[in-house]
Amino acid sequence: MRFTINGQSHEAEVDIRTSLLDLAREHLGLTGSKKGCDHGQCGACTMLVNGRRINSCLTLAVMHQDDDIVTIEGLGTPEALHPLQAAFVRHDGYQCGYCTPGQICSAVGMLDEVAKGWPSHASADLEAVTLDNAEISERMSGNICRCAAYPNIVDAIRDVAGATDEVAA
Repeated sequence: MRFTINGQSHEAEVDIRTSLLDLAREHLGLTGSKKGCDHGQCGACTMLVNGRRINSCLTLAVMHQDDDIVTIEGLGTPEALHPLQAAFVRHDGYQCGYCTPGQICSAVGMLDEVAKGWPSHASADLEAVTLDNAEISERMSGNICRCAAYPNIVDAIRDVAGATDEVAA
């Protein structure tokens, strides 16, 4: 099977039951995305597929052969961090770091959704989406941080988005 991950073409001979997460971690050595719950409930495995965030533990790799897949390794480098990676460092949104790759990938996808004007269940206006506390909480609700760095994660997202409302305690 052939995959495009982080802008590079990869070939892998894997069982058709292999998840996208296992393909990346076990067959391609891309270990940034984590296996948390392996049930799609924690968000540690979040990747971007064709610009949309997905739980990579719940999807089969074979389904994404023609897709553009981005993992945390494809967002930035130590020398040139993605703006959300830099904001996580500035705002101490990484704590132990286990959930951080999924949090950052999810936030990148979330900000893209907001930029496109896609409402969520918390959007007060279906025509003009405002990035407020409720909107960020709703859109990031599938990502769990066991260290409880949520206020710092929200601050990092607000920083990159240019949002100015204060974070709720």
